[in-house]
Amino acid sequence: MDDHRPGPDADSLTGHLLIPAPTAAHFPGGTGTGAVVLGPDTALDAGPGTEVAARWLRTVVGPATGLDLLPPAAAEGQVTVALRVSEEVTERHGPEGYRLSVDGARAGAAVLIEGGGPAGVFWGAQTLRQLLGPAAYRRVPLTPAGPDGHRWTLPAATVEDGPRFRWRGMMLDVARHFLPKDDVLRYLDLLAAHKLNVLHLHLTDDQGWRIEIRRHPRLTETGAWRARTKLGHRASPLWTETPHGGHYTQDDIREIVAYAAERHITVVPEIDIPGHSQAAIAAYPELGNTDVIDTTSLTVWDTWGISQNVLAPTDSTLRFYEEVLEEVLALFPSPFVHLGGDECPKDQWRASPAAQARIAELGLSGEDGLQSWFLRHFDRWLAERGRRLVGWDEILEGGSLSAEADGGSGRLTPGAMVSSWRGYGGGVAAAEAGHDVVMCPEQQVYLDHRQDAGEDEPVPIGYVRTLADVYRFDPVPPGLSPAAAAHVVGAQANVWTEAMDSRARVDYQVFPRLAAFAEVVWSTGLPAPADRDPAGFAHRLGAHYARLDALGVDYRPPAGPRPWQRRPGVLGRPLEGPPPTR
Repeated sequence: MDDHRPGPDADSLTGHLLIPAPTAAHFPGGTGTGAVVLGPDTALDAGPGTEVAARWLRTVVGPATGLDLLPPAAAEGQVTVALRVSEEVTERHGPEGYRLSVDGARAGAAVLIEGGGPAGVFWGAQTLRQLLGPAAYRRVPLTPAGPDGHRWTLPAATVEDGPRFRWRGMMLDVARHFLPKDDVLRYLDLLAAHKLNVLHLHLTDDQGWRIEIRRHPRLTETGAWRARTKLGHRASPLWTETPHGGHYTQDDIREIVAYAAERHITVVPEIDIPGHSQAAIAAYPELGNTDVIDTTSLTVWDTWGISQNVLAPTDSTLRFYEEVLEEVLALFPSPFVHLGGDECPKDQWRASPAAQARIAELGLSGEDGLQSWFLRHFDRWLAERGRRLVGWDEILEGGSLSAEADGGSGRLTPGAMVSSWRGYGGGVAAAEAGHDVVMCPEQQVYLDHRQDAGEDEPVPIGYVRTLADVYRFDPVPPGLSPAAAAHVVGAQANVWTEAMDSRARVDYQVFPRLAAFAEVVWSTGLPAPADRDPAGFAHRLGAHYARLDALGVDYRPPAGPRPWQRRPGVLGRPLEGPPPTR
């Protein structure tokens, strides 16, 4: 973050209600002097490096506005939207920064978007869409064109902007409740509309395996389906008896990744090990601790919580997951691969003669060391292939930050990154040890947690985290040393779907809180949490609701859930007591 850059000014916050708030914005004449009218003859002049943003404008904004946005012709006085990559913008705002200027008095490019790189041009195009108004978020123009065709007025403006963090993400759990491919593509569009650039896909868990692995087809033939599902919190007595499941083919994954790349979003896959693995063991029983339980009797888990069935620490298990990851790496170009590493019960390992022999053979300190050994193996395996391990903060346990631990078996590689979910503590420890960190503490940014204490909230679980609470979140905790703070590469909001069995339920839990989160991780001039203005943000959000309406997002209204958004009789978790595990 460049400290010399100004914070959001009054025009950006109240004049045109942009979300997330830009670094600086000036609107000198409203919709009067200097305004630009886009019409049927408006041209799109895409310079080198801007082809992706130009394609998005023509294929998404074009149909919504009825504008063809063709390349410039020789016609005199033609209004032109110009896209350029600018070294000056790079120096001021970085490769994702942009400068958007609208000037009706300027010859040639009346609308100019200059980006520090291709991504910066794209984020500038997202701001242009906001300035066009909510109707630009629809798929076709709302009214028939008159004799002169569709016309759209842009106010005279100068917007300079760039992100605070380079990792601005959302984790979407498609293992607990499967979301079809088209819903994932839709969420990529919603992330892009909020200038978020990482989709972390949680693809495997006890309750389902969602990605095709051709060398191990039973992972989806068996592991992608469960016979029934717990309805509500795991303490609920209710069940849905309809089998639930689904998976993404490898071509589906290629499409998702390519669609994301067109929106400058990185898709990070998560394959859970060594816990959260019952679906895989149900498909391939030899992966489990066969000397402790009859793994052939296991099925894909139909309830929530943490299954006791974990992977056996054998060479064959390691090789099985290496084969899985070989196919995963071929599908996901992301430099990061998330391997879970969290919530691994140790009871089976304690009871397993084979696991205890492995601990002795490797000179490990115990079962915690065995979990760490699993993760360190794949940390090195990924590093050898030019990729980086990401894991939940449990990967720090068992001596992973100490080169002397466990008989000198070594610490995590320098490139390993930590997703800090159990508060800030794990992230602080990792950052102080020189590891990059993504902050995602459940106390602040778990969007499956209830949004209000009211009894009408559908399947209320976890902490009460209101829109204002999310807006006050800060990924960099106070007191972190400057060197460690530089290792906080960003944050992500996590969306666990145990209680979200449809797209509408996901929408309700995610929005509008994701808009607040997006401003937290994007806006460089956002004050410290105590000085933020949730009321001012809520005012701008009033305009943003119209954009969400146009996009068909079933968000939670400010006054509380609509009647059809409630789930009477479906139990959540009482407010009393400690928060649930994920």
